[in-house]
Amino acid sequence: MAILIARQPLGQVLLDGGLITPDILREALARQKSTRAPIGEILVAMGAVGKEDVLRALAKQQGLPYLSREELPSSAPVLKNLSPKYLRHYRVCPVAVEGSTLTVATSDPANPLLLDDLRQAVGLQIKLTVAPEEAVLEAIERTYGAGAASPLQRIVEGIRDEGPASGEGEEDINQLRDMAFEAPVVRLVNLLIENAVAAEASDIHIEPFEDSLRVRYRIDGILFDQESPPRRLQAAVTSRIKIMAELNIAERRLPQDGRIRVTAGGRRVDIRVSTIPTVHGESIVMRLLDRSSIFLPLEKLGFAPDTRGLFERLISRPHGMLLVTGPTGSGKTTTLYAGLDKINSPGQKIITIEDPVEYQLKGVNQIAVRPKIGMTFANGLRHIVRQDPDIIMVGEIRDLETGEIAIQAALTGHLVFSTLHTNDAPGAITRLQDMGCEPYLVSSVLHGVLAQRLVRRICVACRAPHAPDPADLRALGMAEALEQTQPLFRGAGCDQCRGTGYRGRTGIYELFTINEEVRSLIVRKAPTGEIRRYATDELGMVTLREDGWLKARAGITTVDEVLRVTQEEE
Repeated sequence: MAILIARQPLGQVLLDGGLITPDILREALARQKSTRAPIGEILVAMGAVGKEDVLRALAKQQGLPYLSREELPSSAPVLKNLSPKYLRHYRVCPVAVEGSTLTVATSDPANPLLLDDLRQAVGLQIKLTVAPEEAVLEAIERTYGAGAASPLQRIVEGIRDEGPASGEGEEDINQLRDMAFEAPVVRLVNLLIENAVAAEASDIHIEPFEDSLRVRYRIDGILFDQESPPRRLQAAVTSRIKIMAELNIAERRLPQDGRIRVTAGGRRVDIRVSTIPTVHGESIVMRLLDRSSIFLPLEKLGFAPDTRGLFERLISRPHGMLLVTGPTGSGKTTTLYAGLDKINSPGQKIITIEDPVEYQLKGVNQIAVRPKIGMTFANGLRHIVRQDPDIIMVGEIRDLETGEIAIQAALTGHLVFSTLHTNDAPGAITRLQDMGCEPYLVSSVLHGVLAQRLVRRICVACRAPHAPDPADLRALGMAEALEQTQPLFRGAGCDQCRGTGYRGRTGIYELFTINEEVRSLIVRKAPTGEIRRYATDELGMVTLREDGWLKARAGITTVDEVLRVTQEEE
């Protein structure tokens, strides 16, 4: 199937442009009959035209823009699944990322495989431009280091090619330990951590497969592939990380959890390590907890002023319960920490029980859950109440026992904060009832529920006006915005945002306050849909999508991001 359709023969384009004469064209066509070479190559070999002349004509023939050496980016956007080797092989260089479209420059636009291969590799629409081969290669080398081996490749070259290859079977534990302490292996693991910290990643994923070892960083909530060590080093890398986290390197059949504390880039970083056995070895996830970035005041979390004021009034209550809901990684703990920091004072005793304790809060008594020795949320909460606290934070209400004790604590004069995994704020009520909590007790103690998500911020360095897709606006429930002339924004992609168009994240929120009418709905076990309709119609609750739309209009995020992290309202 032809990808690019020629409008007229290349020789005719050069002839019409006055670059060759009819006699030269006839001679080139005669040579082509015997050599079968492309007409452009023949003309260059004859000395009739230069390579750049042929490329310009080829761009004109295909209806594609032509970029000179000066018009290519000083640093190409770095995208997942596009390695330097891949780019050099295809003579193609990323130029810009605009929404769902990747613009690339190539010296071989007639390659029938290029367009489909690129589209499949990056999952974006591809816009081709034409540029000289030397300029394309120079742009690749400016970004990836002039073809020299990367720091990771240089470290790997110094590691001896022997020892366990996969971490499977009955390898000698002493051999694994020796490999884990070898200087190149130590440098390799340190490099993975340092690069993640420099990229402002929240997680490192190391995943073994049959013939490869995959490394990915989660940056602003999205996973990106990184340069990975060879498969043969899996056992050494895994053992090194397990030793750093004080885990048992001989145990490869059961999941393990540990913690590492390092200093990287001048910052103190706590790393939560989780290992789990898979078919091809142990998969490792390392969550990076930058202790310097947690103490964000409520004003910097992305709350609208009205929502923040209402939330501050709820956390200042003398007793009762406040819940924060959302999926894993939506910033629930960060919001609760910011709330605790806001109300923390010498006159208040605050105790938390968490799984695990992610950050240490000054002046707050924090307890880590340890199920192996019987320190569960429920057991710990029973003893916390006897410590005479004013404020209690329970990391998560996972079962009926924990829910009942938390409710009893709120009934006896304590202010209780906790989290749940629900899709929206009104759904928290149904979740508690499904666990078995009595509706009349829930209605007595619950003062409010905050649902939240994290959306990526538009990069301020490359933010540009953008006309939203009408279908996206209708999906968001903002069809009336089609009649407005106010433009939205999105990032074009630049060095500062690594070509993604986004940098950093902010929250979108849905705060549901409980009044007497809602308490009546809870007691009679009204369905979530009815409670939600009352919250939006009578209480004026701003939904997650509405809050996201306000941030999109303000140029903070995009409609695509809001749709990505929220579900359609029923």
